[in-house]
Amino acid sequence: MDGTALVLGGGGPVGGAWMVGVLAGLTEAGVELDRADVVIGTSAGAIFGARVLGGESPRALYERQLAGEERIDLEVSAAQTFRFLWAACATRDSRRSAQRLGRAALAAPVGHEGGALDAVRPLLGGERPWPERALRIAAVDAQSGEVETFGSDSSLSLLEAVAASCAVPLVWPPVSAAGRRWLDGGCRSAGNVRLARGYRRVVAVVPIPSAPGPHPSARQEADELVAEGASVVCLTPDAASRRAMGRDMTADSRRPDTARAGHAQAVAAARTVADVLHG
Repeated sequence: MDGTALVLGGGGPVGGAWMVGVLAGLTEAGVELDRADVVIGTSAGAIFGARVLGGESPRALYERQLAGEERIDLEVSAAQTFRFLWAACATRDSRRSAQRLGRAALAAPVGHEGGALDAVRPLLGGERPWPERALRIAAVDAQSGEVETFGSDSSLSLLEAVAASCAVPLVWPPVSAAGRRWLDGGCRSAGNVRLARGYRRVVAVVPIPSAPGPHPSARQEADELVAEGASVVCLTPDAASRRAMGRDMTADSRRPDTARAGHAQAVAAARTVADVLHG
């Protein structure tokens, strides 16, 4: 067991704003996030992980959130929410829950297949290459329900991998890549903290503590790593951040206040994070 991992979870536009605030706050408090040997991103975490490793500073990303830039018009109806929860929560088995979501997503008439690609492309700044530093992006196989990760060693482009990780079931169609169909990487775990297994030090920033359905929470996954000997800090929204976020993770108007709340939370937690990350 060796090395350091930075895990960035999913959370939609609002959760992404909180995460950017956290990254900016940690950086400004002196936490050297670039010490991480690998960044593991899921959904929103895949987007911002790719951008930070691609050279954008957390401060610049934070200021864009405060300015209300990079708006994502992600409209989710009550019917879509109901079908999602029906598929995800009708079983006590995590893999079967993801399989049910996959079947529902494959059958749903929710626009053309490139929906997730079209939404993600401007957020990445186009067809940018994989970063030189290690980045792993999580997505879920729509048929098997298993979580897999992609990196520069995969056959997927960075855009394809990030879009696959962001393909919210019943909102966007699954993404086709490498001969398979892929769902949002958060379908079985909102944080995928357990993907950092094997690393001695793990910092996880997870906007949504647990995914809907019979899945382990981010803290449960973190505890598993601790039991195996890793040093782990798992940041999830505190009370002030939860108030700023509200319940609608697509509410664009909440992004600036949510980013500020994440920033404040990160500054308060910086010493704890530094102790883990810096060893």
